[in-house]
Amino acid sequence: MRTYEETVKAILEIPRFTTKNKLEHTRELLRRLGNPQEKFKVIHVAGSNGKGSVCAFMESVLRAAGKRTGLFTSPHLVNIEERFAVDGKPCSREDFVWAAEQVRHVSESMSAQGLPHPTFFEYIFAVGMVIFEKCQAEYAVLETGLGGRLDATNIVKHPILTVITSISLEHTEILGSTVAEIAKEKAGILKPGIPVVYDASLPEAARVIEGCAFRQQCPTYPVYSDKVKILLITGKKIAFSYKSGYDGTVTKFEIPFAAPYQTRNAAVALQALHCLAEDEGISVEAMQQGFAGVCWKGRMQQVRPDVYFDGAHNPDGIEKFLDAAGKITAEPGILLFSMVREKDYICAAELLLYRGNWEEIIITSVPGERGRDCRTLAEIFENLAGKSHQTVRITVIENIEEAYARALLSQKPGQVLFCAGSLYLIGALEQIAGGME
Repeated sequence: MRTYEETVKAILEIPRFTTKNKLEHTRELLRRLGNPQEKFKVIHVAGSNGKGSVCAFMESVLRAAGKRTGLFTSPHLVNIEERFAVDGKPCSREDFVWAAEQVRHVSESMSAQGLPHPTFFEYIFAVGMVIFEKCQAEYAVLETGLGGRLDATNIVKHPILTVITSISLEHTEILGSTVAEIAKEKAGILKPGIPVVYDASLPEAARVIEGCAFRQQCPTYPVYSDKVKILLITGKKIAFSYKSGYDGTVTKFEIPFAAPYQTRNAAVALQALHCLAEDEGISVEAMQQGFAGVCWKGRMQQVRPDVYFDGAHNPDGIEKFLDAAGKITAEPGILLFSMVREKDYICAAELLLYRGNWEEIIITSVPGERGRDCRTLAEIFENLAGKSHQTVRITVIENIEEAYARALLSQKPGQVLFCAGSLYLIGALEQIAGGME
């Protein structure tokens, strides 16, 4: 059996030699593993932004209700086993290695028969399902990867609920060039007769989801922002009320986040939990307890006084990040920023410069081949700043650790440092900062 280090290295090298497989391939992989995904109840979550947070809210509440849970999310920030949480904690390294060995043996058998090797995402999805079966999870909350319709997680036949979070333009070269096209891909997770809860903030996305639901006779539960009223925002928590779509009851909740956008994610999770409450035995008290105790790193996470990490990585996410930053401080702050190549970094730069309030922007590089060159990013920021006659200072430091140290040294007393642009950046910073809460 491979060691933990050998297992991680082998899995991370998979993308170098695989291409996208059809869902039939994923089904065969899981079939040969004994269809572990059929051994627990599945809540399937897709969307452009907020799906990880929605998953975390629901898992925390299920746990508060006394359920044994599995949570499959991506990407990981520091360690790969974060992707496979059992009862709110990353699975053990022993269980991870054991499950990966089961998947490796099946993959090698398939390859020997002339079948393609699983992709990275197929592989880790299979690993997660094997782990959840071994740990006897009662419920698994599954976050899709890139899309929905063709996502490896979509081999799940009978989820108890499907959830679609907010939709925005992302991965347009793969998912489509309009919100409606992307919504259709995300709605590919709907199953005949299974209820769907969805963020209805964008009418063009909501119409597509509703059309897909009608054709498959899925009960629909739209979530509108007017159901949520923010009562209190501090640097560490938000208190809000939520008006149930069932009986109009108004209930108060607290979440340990600084960003107002998390109330929108919370509303989607609450609607989903209300759909399950009666059949699955989930009380309002469990919802309140689960929300108050949820932990989801890298989403406007305060890691030390006046320092926040946020994984905003596309224009919609950047807009929400800026709204949250404006609630935290009205004074010019410092921004440590980087993005990966495939994201819309030009639009992100425009939003950050024209809507943000910065004394200095420090540009660094995301580790690995996916990172956008920091000098290219800096040129974009400098050109945009020049056109708009802004005096913000642009600094380029390629090494993340050096960039973070410089940002901390640049802070004046009471000044806030925000780090954003990519979850890969946040993962690297978590290691540097020691994963502080």
